[in-house]
Amino acid sequence: MTTNANAALGKAQQGEISRRAELSAQRRLYRAFLVVGDAFVLLIAFTFAFWMRFSLGLAVSTDSVSNPQDYLVLSVLLIPVWLAIFAIFGLYDFNTLLGNITEYGRVFNAVTWGMMAVIVYGFLNPEFVIARGWLIFSWGLSAFFISIFRLFMRRIAYRARRYGYFVTPTVIVGTNKEAIALADQLRDSAGSGMEITGFINVQTTAPYGPGDQVHGIKVLGAIDDLPEILKAHHIEEVVVATTAMDDEQLVRVSQQLTTHHDGMRMRLSSGLYEVFTTGMDVTTRNSVPLMSLKRLRLSHVETLLKTGLDYLLILAAMPFLLPVFLIVALLVKLDSPGPIFYQRRVLGVGGRPFGAFKFRTMYVNGNDILEQHPELKAELAKNHKLKQDPRITRIGNLLRRASLDELPQLINVLLGQMSLVGPRMITPSEHDLYGRMKLNLLTVKPGLTGMWQVSGRSDLSYEERVRLDMYYIRNYSIWMDIQILFFQTIPAVMKGRGAY
Repeated sequence: MTTNANAALGKAQQGEISRRAELSAQRRLYRAFLVVGDAFVLLIAFTFAFWMRFSLGLAVSTDSVSNPQDYLVLSVLLIPVWLAIFAIFGLYDFNTLLGNITEYGRVFNAVTWGMMAVIVYGFLNPEFVIARGWLIFSWGLSAFFISIFRLFMRRIAYRARRYGYFVTPTVIVGTNKEAIALADQLRDSAGSGMEITGFINVQTTAPYGPGDQVHGIKVLGAIDDLPEILKAHHIEEVVVATTAMDDEQLVRVSQQLTTHHDGMRMRLSSGLYEVFTTGMDVTTRNSVPLMSLKRLRLSHVETLLKTGLDYLLILAAMPFLLPVFLIVALLVKLDSPGPIFYQRRVLGVGGRPFGAFKFRTMYVNGNDILEQHPELKAELAKNHKLKQDPRITRIGNLLRRASLDELPQLINVLLGQMSLVGPRMITPSEHDLYGRMKLNLLTVKPGLTGMWQVSGRSDLSYEERVRLDMYYIRNYSIWMDIQILFFQTIPAVMKGRGAY
């Protein structure tokens, strides 16, 4: 019996070593592609900069410069220096790769420091006069080309993750609400890089036992069995739901991982994940790490990209939208007496109220009309929508089905109150219906379109709308906005499903 147990343990250890070696080899291969690709892209950027400065004659100043051929030699010599700077900035470290957009910020900083190295070289070598045009072009083109290359490599890696490459076997310690929320979010291995192998039970009185399924993920065992589970399943990362365990259990898990599992990474949740989505800043005061919640979900860079996309698309579409805008305004005015626009009081970022513009689609005495239909009034109070609403005008019906009634909200986008894509706008009275999630909803701008609209709009239950809003906020990226705008919103509007 002991011999069999030792053999099984030895086999598990060999499997663990083999799995780690395989993942390490995949990472080395990816890192090698990055190094070779970065070198090639830098050579292209430097060559383009040389061509723009010395072939096209795009000069910043008319000062005399060194022999142009010297820049070609300098470019070749600079590449290994820049690659070393990239390594210093963590651009080949998997703790920063394939995560959020901070990788591109690191690219910008590394390229800037690379240019500083060129300036220092020019200072130390007075005979070499640097052409400012070449310097500026090299800096801008390098940052742009490297970022595009990194984006391309990231998409390849994300696709490969769906086939089991570049993913880390992970367990989640805990089976409470926070642990389940963490698993649901992290199980998309393309974004997280984690393969959620299972849960570890913490409490003996927990409703789940070994072999049970929680949201499709197996409970592997109890916390006392953690060392054996980690070896048997070749686990490399342990995510601890801090609200699932007490201090003594947390210390014990940490000691087990530190003592018996060299190289194992333990990650602690904030304990507030299912309530807050804004992320946290960690600061140190007298060697004490302190966490503070961010007020907004999006970083400054993400906000800048999102705002830039909004303005760019609106300005590009303006020549086509203005005639439609004028025609619809005329039809609204001719269809029924009253103003052309209607302002709906809704909540923006941070809970600040503003008036969302819409073309008026109801009769001005709509409330009086609704009072004549108490059953419809009760339905409206329950669902916040009516399929057959007697308050809507003839042209209003058409505008709603084509989503043209929301066209004036482009004004709100230009005013910075809304975005083209975002969670569904809500009124102050709806805010409390989001329950514990209401703090998350107001961390981003509401959208003209969003997950809720492309998934069925008014046909969705209120709970489903809340879930979609939370999914968008938690998983936001500029690529998700582009996908929703161009590949989902247009077909949804054309079909008109759920529009009333």
